Amino acid sequence: MHLTLRQLQVFEAVARHLNFTRAADELFMTQPAVSGHIRQMEEEAGLPLIEHVGKRLYLTEAGAEVQRAALDVRHRLEDLEMSMADLAGMVRGNLRLAVTTTAKYFAPHLLGVFSRRFPGVEIRLEVSNRENVLDRLASNEDELAIMGRVPQGMSVTGTAFTENPLVVVAPAEHPLAGERDIAPERLAEESFLVREAGSGTRLAMEQYFAEHGLSLKGGMELGSNETIKQAVMAGLGLSVLSLHTLPIERSMGRLVILDVAGFPLKRHWYAVHLKEKKLSVVARTFLDFLTEEGGALVEQVASGNGISQNDV
Repeated sequence: MHLTLRQLQVFEAVARHLNFTRAADELFMTQPAVSGHIRQMEEEAGLPLIEHVGKRLYLTEAGAEVQRAALDVRHRLEDLEMSMADLAGMVRGNLRLAVTTTAKYFAPHLLGVFSRRFPGVEIRLEVSNRENVLDRLASNEDELAIMGRVPQGMSVTGTAFTENPLVVVAPAEHPLAGERDIAPERLAEESFLVREAGSGTRLAMEQYFAEHGLSLKGGMELGSNETIKQAVMAGLGLSVLSLHTLPIERSMGRLVILDVAGFPLKRHWYAVHLKEKKLSVVARTFLDFLTEEGGALVEQVASGNGISQNDV
């Protein structure tokens, strides 16, 4: 196949959006021009790369192969640009970062400081559940990921950069609010709202109860921290959440942290990357930034004070 860089760029955008119009808007092209590039690529390949099912687009098996090649080429060109910038003594290029949904409460604040310090860096942030973040990391869509637990059975390196205390939360009017040193056995009598299976917070909860020979009384499984907080405030149960998700609700008196024996559970936030991957200059710079300053900045956010625009 004799493909041009422009054709690969167009195909990567179409494959990512699975929509010709959005790809055309991103590339500042007309939709017919985008369709023309895809048609030429299919003629060159001798195989369909994209198929229409109803009004939706899907990649064929051949299209998925071309997408992987297009991503490899895009990432290699980005790495080349960053290497040239590094040789010129500059930090510039793309930072491809994914974070789990709990980390979204502080990650944008960290990126704000980093961006002001290194204005030549273009940041691409993906917020998703743990499973999708790991899939993106494995397929090299992102260089770094921030999560609360380093995955087992995956060839990665995890660097802890700050603590992630997990606490038991309840509505302000709950009978246990104000009690001291609540026993695990008493806690086990309460219904708990939990995240989806595989969530780091849920695993920590289950491990806590198992270590005390108790069972977690799950009342409802919910897909986000925001939904869980609303459900706790509505009196549907207790939950265990990262302290970093609670500054607003605590300051407003909508949620309280219960004083439970063994809590807070001491966990950490990690910056994770593939072990065999050579990080770009930008990714290494961001990793250094996290290890040197991330902890203090995250605590600043958790306190409810926020981060000043002058923190550079």
